[in-house]
Amino acid sequence: MAVEIERKFLLISDDWRNNIETTLEMSQGYLSRDAQSSVRVRICGERADINIKSTRDGIYRLEYEYPIPMEDARDLMKHVAHRPLIRKKRHIVHFGGKCWEIDEFEEENAGLVVAEVELDSVDEDFPRPPWLGREVSTDARYYNSNLSKLPYSVWKDEA
Repeated sequence: MAVEIERKFLLISDDWRNNIETTLEMSQGYLSRDAQSSVRVRICGERADINIKSTRDGIYRLEYEYPIPMEDARDLMKHVAHRPLIRKKRHIVHFGGKCWEIDEFEEENAGLVVAEVELDSVDEDFPRPPWLGREVSTDARYYNSNLSKLPYSVWKDEA
């Protein structure tokens, strides 16, 4: 069984930008999305994947991801995926022995920047970078699948 344990945070400063190692451009579209699971297609560079996730608490998820042909991914994004699509830049930053993925959203979700870290267990202790803000791991508004239903631009003033 494939498991993802991930914590998600807002940021309180841009200091992380000084330590960016890599930046990836991503587009993703959701084929199915509800409170229990999602199916998405992602294009990142020359790679395309289909991903299936099931969540119970926003932190611990079953996750399955498989490469698919780029042409299939483009067709799914164009003809099947719900709107709006998610477009973002993912910046990779290492801190305290952990790889942080910092997603800077674009288009309808512009202005939203979140940091994610994958862990080995739900209760794993990890060093917190000084630029880390409030945890939003269990706030469903910040799930990418929900951002494709109700974009950040619609509710950001209420956050």
